[in-house]
Amino acid sequence: MAIDRRWGIALLTLVSVGVVAAGIFLLDPGRRADSTAAAALPPQAQSVTVKDLLGREVQVRVPAQRVILGEGRQLYLVAALDTDNPIQRIVGWRKDLIQADPDTYSAYARRFPAIADIPTFGGFEDGTFDIEQAIAQKPDVILLNIEAQRATDDARYIEKLAALGIPVVYVDFRHHPMENTEPTMRLIGRLLGKEARAEEFIAYRNAQIQRVSGAIAAAQPARPKVFIERIGGYTEDCCLSFGNENFGKFVEVAGGTNVARGMIPGTFGQLNPEQVIAANPDQVVVTSANWEAYVPSGRWIGVGPGADLAEARRKLEAYTRRPAYAGTRAAQDRAFHAIWHQFYNSPYEFVAIQQLAKWLHPALFADLDPDATYRELHERFLPVPYQPGYFVSLDGGASPAAKAAP
Repeated sequence: MAIDRRWGIALLTLVSVGVVAAGIFLLDPGRRADSTAAAALPPQAQSVTVKDLLGREVQVRVPAQRVILGEGRQLYLVAALDTDNPIQRIVGWRKDLIQADPDTYSAYARRFPAIADIPTFGGFEDGTFDIEQAIAQKPDVILLNIEAQRATDDARYIEKLAALGIPVVYVDFRHHPMENTEPTMRLIGRLLGKEARAEEFIAYRNAQIQRVSGAIAAAQPARPKVFIERIGGYTEDCCLSFGNENFGKFVEVAGGTNVARGMIPGTFGQLNPEQVIAANPDQVVVTSANWEAYVPSGRWIGVGPGADLAEARRKLEAYTRRPAYAGTRAAQDRAFHAIWHQFYNSPYEFVAIQQLAKWLHPALFADLDPDATYRELHERFLPVPYQPGYFVSLDGGASPAAKAAP
């Protein structure tokens, strides 16, 4: 690979500093991109200053043609904007989509086989960041989730990459999704030259949330108490949950009371079984997914695109016997549900809000069909066909569309 004198000096300086924990890590050293392979910026490209989700002002050439995703699941966001070919700009990404959501990855691989050629990165725990590989991909921008800030600050990666003319932009659709999904979508729309498309998506998202929040505000129904068991089956620990953010806030928007709200100060946290029993939830919602890559044959509930809902319901049954739910109203009424965990870090969280509202207030939302909403989202904004299977209940409470699916 040919690197001019300026790049070589910068690279030697960075290597001499040493590399420690960071937010993105390349695991595919066999892939190289020389100067002729790098996609040229289109004639209309210009350098602009954008503000990211940490409030940083960053200068970026737009529309970006070569993008590194600090998390593979950022594809959820990119695909809604770059729908014709969402992988065309991605020149590297973290491998979490392949492992944490293999069914979605497979759906995109069927539609875009070249997805298999995207260089993959590891996770924070690897403790390596291959500067040479990042340079080789010649990205116009690197997208990182805001939780990567500490690792990147500690290792001074922002400064090192800036010295090479590679800007880093922070986004968020996990820690404060109700607040930050909209500005994140707008930011990515600006970076990709898809501003109008981003505004269309934002308007659709807001309208779908309003279908729930408006009805709750008008009817003012009694709010059932809900415990969200986070990442059910990914670990045997009890009882992981959400504070007043993410799924915790989704519950509140959907007309429920998140029992962990006053006990978990941040977005994520853990209660002990005694606290859950004392809270006496009316309903329990388990977030889970196909985690075969992480926990082979584990207790996870494989909801997600094309899931076997009969098998998912069978595995959900075991959660009624967890000591944390002994004697609770949820256990007495068998009011247990499972929902796709990846709603917690995607711009599609309004589908989860609709499903939660339907579980918590079935009469009020009798005409609301979250499956139909998600199908419409796919038809309008996403390049792969919709496959139901994202939620299930012990009472057989899958939506009509899911029940009718082959």
